[in-house]
Amino acid sequence: MGSDAGHVSVLLAETLELLAVRPGGLWVDGTVGLGGHAAALLRASAPDGRLLGLDRDTETLERARTALGGFGDRVRLDAGDYREIPQRLGEERADGVLLDLGISSAQLDDPERGFSFQSDGPLDMRMDRREGPTAADVVNHLPEKELADLIYAYGEERKSRRIARAIVRSRERAPLRTTAELAEIVRRATRSGAPRGARRGLHPATPRGARRGGIHPATRTFQALRIYVNRELEGLGEALERIAGCLAPEGRMAVIAFHSLEDRAVKNAFRDLSRRGCRQLTKKPVRPSEAETRANPRARSARLRALVVNREEAA
Repeated sequence: MGSDAGHVSVLLAETLELLAVRPGGLWVDGTVGLGGHAAALLRASAPDGRLLGLDRDTETLERARTALGGFGDRVRLDAGDYREIPQRLGEERADGVLLDLGISSAQLDDPERGFSFQSDGPLDMRMDRREGPTAADVVNHLPEKELADLIYAYGEERKSRRIARAIVRSRERAPLRTTAELAEIVRRATRSGAPRGARRGLHPATPRGARRGGIHPATRTFQALRIYVNRELEGLGEALERIAGCLAPEGRMAVIAFHSLEDRAVKNAFRDLSRRGCRQLTKKPVRPSEAETRANPRARSARLRALVVNREEAA
């Protein structure tokens, strides 16, 4: 999402081009993160373009507030979900809306947030740590069948039942507390024998890609829990349709998704909107270049789609 030390905004040039950012106008970044895309929108819309930025994560939002402070009253940052864009805009129409549905490097790299198993930390995974159940609450209390179903549905994990069974057996002995504990349970449920690299002193939860290439066995389970905890797919398609209704004539919307479930929801919503006064600008999702994925491996799964409101339909 944002721009901070060690973080690069994904598909930045492609996003600005598809949004056709120009001087002036009102632009919305509904997932402002650390502010990288937002800063680029403000620079491209200078000298008088305005930006409304929303984010559920109040902690990264404060960092974005600092990063974007130099833009003065051209930028307004509020804590909130992108689904609230229509209410936040009120009667105003936006010239462009950006949604970057991924999680930021700041969230991934902070062990206390619990999004990643690369460093051991508490099983939290909430984007807004002020409310809602944590991932620990889910794995320690959800019935086995429901746990298996969510891992399968949101992680597209074929071994979901085996994983859920292993989690339940483990929590009967003691509650699961940390990312490393969960990653090891999943690894044991999906792999036999000692973890590769163990004799070389690697942490059992070290991503498999760091050992041999490929993803760690727990990757899909962690994705599923994150989506479930944050209700990431809840009402996504409907929200995109409502946001499209907030665009000015020839206003544009760009959405960056990071896994197939998100991208499918965006694709379906854009297809429906193309029958009701909008035109898709991307027949297929725009993917990062080889150069970008070499420079920023986390960009490799990004998919960018965009649409524009037809002037005659919006008039």
